[in-house]
Amino acid sequence: MNPTDASLVVQALAGSQDAYRVLVERHSRAVLTLVTRIVRDEGVAEELAQDAFVRAFGALRSFDPAYKFINWLLRIAHNVAIDHLRRKRAPVVPLDDEASGRDMADVLADERAPSALDRAVRHDFRRDLDAALATLRPEFRRLVVMRYLEDMSYEDIAEVVGLPLGTVKSHLHRARAALGRLLIEAGWGPDSGGLG
Repeated sequence: MNPTDASLVVQALAGSQDAYRVLVERHSRAVLTLVTRIVRDEGVAEELAQDAFVRAFGALRSFDPAYKFINWLLRIAHNVAIDHLRRKRAPVVPLDDEASGRDMADVLADERAPSALDRAVRHDFRRDLDAALATLRPEFRRLVVMRYLEDMSYEDIAEVVGLPLGTVKSHLHRARAALGRLLIEAGWGPDSGGLG
């Protein structure tokens, strides 16, 4: 049976390096994914994720077992990423890697594969969505990333970013409205014939 995060924290506080290593292994992917989506640079994100784990280890005594460990950890990672963005503007990279790794013969043989036009439309939409996301205020962009790319609940987001639930919902509403306006300006309105 796998130990809970809370029991691993107790063991780590008692001096068990193995317990903290298990916590790192258990949650490293979530931390790296969140930081990567905030700073939009995988190399920088790896360094920041490591920094987040170091900070978390240093602050382990402040963890309250009444809350989820992952939310506490993601809050630290979030703060590390936002601090980085405040210090240095991160370069813009696409949200989706365009290289699918599929062989062209497989695509041509697969009748269910999207047509060249569909792929081009999706590529254009992703490009315009990335550009729109890049123009959002960082505090709005981070919420959009957590909600729609990480599929986090409103409550978990509020806990991670340290904002009241109503503020998170309000900011997400404004972020969606801003994204909608930007996408309409880019030609993705209801009559554009795009993704449909």
